Amino acid sequence: MRCPYCQALDSRVLESRASDDQSLVRRRRECTACGRRFTTYERVELVPLKVIKKDKSREEFDRDKIRRGISRACEKRPITTDQIEDLVDTVEQAIRVDFEREVPTAEVGERVMGFLKDLDPVAYVRFASVYREFHDLKSFTDEIMRFLRQKESDAD
Repeated sequence: MRCPYCQALDSRVLESRASDDQSLVRRRRECTACGRRFTTYERVELVPLKVIKKDKSREEFDRDKIRRGISRACEKRPITTDQIEDLVDTVEQAIRVDFEREVPTAEVGERVMGFLKDLDPVAYVRFASVYREFHDLKSFTDEIMRFLRQKESDAD
């Protein structure tokens, strides 16, 4: 860390303190060359994640879009706001672990459905119906049957 007073490169940390939400670290430093003290603030900078849409265009990853989609699927279901927020966090963390810079929207949707399936089957089917763009009753019932078969095999 360069001293803001004498531009020396060496300083020592006198005190470190994390912010209440743990997103920021405040460090009190002392320059080893001139002895003056200064404060720095450190924040983890995540690499911007892009989403590759169906038409191959790219846009910034937006966790609010995920939250809105999940919230719509969970309307009038016994799902709390905290559960929705936890689900959004889980989806984002899983995506950031597996994808460094770009992720296809198909992968985002599949991750959401995978986690929703465990949280609430009705919300899962609602989300899947919009995400998979069911155009008729047959595609809707096929998805429900696939879900039920998987539940049965998971129970065995």
